[in-house]
Amino acid sequence: MIRLSSGLTPTVLLLIVCTIIMLAGGQILFKQAAGTLSLSRPLSLLSWPLILALTVYGLATVMWLAVLSRVPLSVAFPFYGLTFLLVPTFAWLLLKEPIRPQVLIGGAIIMLGVVISSYNGRP
Repeated sequence: MIRLSSGLTPTVLLLIVCTIIMLAGGQILFKQAAGTLSLSRPLSLLSWPLILALTVYGLATVMWLAVLSRVPLSVAFPFYGLTFLLVPTFAWLLLKEPIRPQVLIGGAIIMLGVVISSYNGRP
């Protein structure tokens, strides 16, 4: 049976996964906000996608602080790499952006890295 690094309880893992999903979703909202943003029109900074993206990022930051209060940064941070797979996946699903094969291969390598870095090695 695979054991995870110390402190990675189901609750902490759930917090990490929710944080990563929120960050990926925030990127989609940022992309939508960028389509309506114009620096020559300062009021465009008040778009709902941008306000929602910043709110999601703020909540994700609070959740990440909850994670870091429970596990070392060196244990939690490798999971951040999963955003490199989730963001393109969300962009493909929600924005109809194409996913290049290199992104899929890179995402698989990142996932392997997360598994390796979170493996405890004790039976």
